[in-house]
Amino acid sequence: MKSFMAKEGQVERKWLLIDAEDKVLGRLAAEIAPILMGKNKPTYTPHVDTGDYVVVVNADKIKLTGRKQEIKFYDHYTRYPGGRKIVPFSEMISKKPDEVVKLAVKRMLPKNNLGDAMLKKLKVYAGKEHGHEAQKPEKLEL
Repeated sequence: MKSFMAKEGQVERKWLLIDAEDKVLGRLAAEIAPILMGKNKPTYTPHVDTGDYVVVVNADKIKLTGRKQEIKFYDHYTRYPGGRKIVPFSEMISKKPDEVVKLAVKRMLPKNNLGDAMLKKLKVYAGKEHGHEAQKPEKLEL
């Protein structure tokens, strides 16, 4: 029996809708990342993007466990001397809640061009409204 290797044109993609209300950030990201990679399908091929589109709503109602609410920070470097920017989680969730979920998922995807393509299939919204009704996303319970 031959091994099946998916090709780019053969991939069937679905749209999935996930409600992030009262979900733990890391556990939610750990569920989303394999869906974006396509590891939940029998046609998974490591060198081809076989994953589905994922729409996440209510990103502003996500929670963390323990004391992470107080001690978690997001930092990036602006490439200028002394340009390290540190933003606490509480500020990040109030200003950019979609970015919090996106960063958690991004760090669980492959660090290459394929991972970038997978991340583009993730759509995150702070509230309940999203602009993907035309794609008829299926509600996924995690």
